Amino acid sequence: MPHPTWHIHGLLFENCSCQLVCPAHISFKQNCTNERCTGHWSLHIDEGRYDDTLLNGLNAVIVFDAPQLMYEGDWTETIYIDERADERQRAALEAILTGKVGGPWEILARFVSQWQKTRYVPMHFEDNGRHKHLRIDGLFETDVNAIRAIDDIGEATLTNLFNQIHGDVHVLARGKTTCTDGALDFSIEKTHGLYSKFTWASS
Repeated sequence: MPHPTWHIHGLLFENCSCQLVCPAHISFKQNCTNERCTGHWSLHIDEGRYDDTLLNGLNAVIVFDAPQLMYEGDWTETIYIDERADERQRAALEAILTGKVGGPWEILARFVSQWQKTRYVPMHFEDNGRHKHLRIDGLFETDVNAIRAIDDIGEATLTNLFNQIHGDVHVLARGKTTCTDGALDFSIEKTHGLYSKFTWASS
């Protein structure tokens, strides 16, 4: 049976326990800074569609724990989906982010050995230019702040670098995140952060 047709455009931002820049952002075959790499990918959808279901304006967070060499697999992930999503939107986002319907997450899903139960929660998202913020009351909070470029006006960036889920221009940042949700509890500060404008689609 063919996959549904879908696409998403939006903002993707991340923070993990590595020092700048996370080696695994360059290649999963490089060792991360610590014995475990813990962190998140958070997204805000500007525009998206899954067959006839619109996904505009929704948020999601993927919290992960992985070994130092992420290429080895054995990742654990929890997906949080914006509670404003209706039943069809929830099903669409979960299918996309678990890699069941093609696209870039189909590749990343191969490294995941344990999926925690997906949570549907209220999310508070803010995009203030160089500062990205997302909060799930009582469970999760992250702040990602861009690093200024040499001219003190723009942002420091990575370009011409292939990445499964990020867009063409990766803005370097520092992040602070606290997650207090059982198996994936962690707290990190002044560590690797990054954001980009992304486009994903069914393959």
